[in-house]
Amino acid sequence: MKNIHKKIRVAVLFGGKSAEHEVSIQSAKNVVNSLDKNKYEPVLIGIDKKGIWHQLNERYLLESTFAHQKSVQDGKEVSVVVKGGNSMMLHSSVESFENIAVVFPVLHGPFGEDGTVQGALQLMNVPFVGPGVLGSAVGMDKDVSKRLLRDAGIPTAKFLVFHKEDSLNFSSITKELGLPLFIKPANLGSSIGVSKVQNKSEFISAIRKAFEYDTKILIEEYIDGREIEISVLGNEDLIISLPGEIIATHEFYDYEAKYLDENGATLAIPAKMSQEKMTEMQELARKTFQTLCLEGMARIDCFFTKEGGFYVNEVNTIPGFTNISMYPKLWEASGIAYPELVDRLIQLAIERHERQQKLRSSR
Repeated sequence: MKNIHKKIRVAVLFGGKSAEHEVSIQSAKNVVNSLDKNKYEPVLIGIDKKGIWHQLNERYLLESTFAHQKSVQDGKEVSVVVKGGNSMMLHSSVESFENIAVVFPVLHGPFGEDGTVQGALQLMNVPFVGPGVLGSAVGMDKDVSKRLLRDAGIPTAKFLVFHKEDSLNFSSITKELGLPLFIKPANLGSSIGVSKVQNKSEFISAIRKAFEYDTKILIEEYIDGREIEISVLGNEDLIISLPGEIIATHEFYDYEAKYLDENGATLAIPAKMSQEKMTEMQELARKTFQTLCLEGMARIDCFFTKEGGFYVNEVNTIPGFTNISMYPKLWEASGIAYPELVDRLIQLAIERHERQQKLRSSR
């Protein structure tokens, strides 16, 4: 790929308009730290909660923690300039960055993980890490992804979908799904807006909470099983990691357990299961990845029941890259260290883009 620089210039996008803004910044911190600086030149772009892009330096990420997070608005506001060829340019009133060869979106949730940013980058003809427009949109929407999984014969929890204008009847819903049950926004991650419901009082407050984050919500049956996660890497030729188990000390693996409480959960990598079950889960992850039209990377979250069955809970198409995130930890246990993982993801983005460039676009 043509580039006038010796190093490959990588734009790392983080922050964003979703409720996972703070998680994204911590993920980006690890991605940038893991880049081979002899091979790549990072350009840090923080997107604020209004959707405005800002150029920042590495010191910003070094000084940002969950407890003390500086605003991305501290950076210079930049605009994206579409160039010919396979690169893009960022321009501010102070300086410009040309020949950005690949983009690494470390954006969790809506307006970043849902196909919106991917569509813009595809229009600019720039390689980017992770699934494309379709896979990103499908993976983000739990309603659509679960329907596709169900139609493909992949086990998933029974669920009902409601919109803000719908009337919800506690008795009829619990008659179909039982208690306890889970209520969650259809388009969000990091367990934000998710509630475990045991009674009618909790049901009403959980509905209200979920609708604060989305106009569409899911109500799911409770699956009594171990929480097992597994990582997938690749475009057409996939490799699947060892599975890992999350053992939460909270009622469930919520936002606080994931990011705020250092004792919120313990991780068992690899998860304790027979080789036969491990192989079964890896094949289930492969089928899920392909069914949802994913590329590049994804983390597949499942429940493993006492009876030995697997249920796919959800997929994450831009999984966390924080210090405690399972996606990189699973690859590390599977023999791929963090720097190699980041390098492979960038190369997969470039390979996919080069493959797409060979397709005919006119008669």
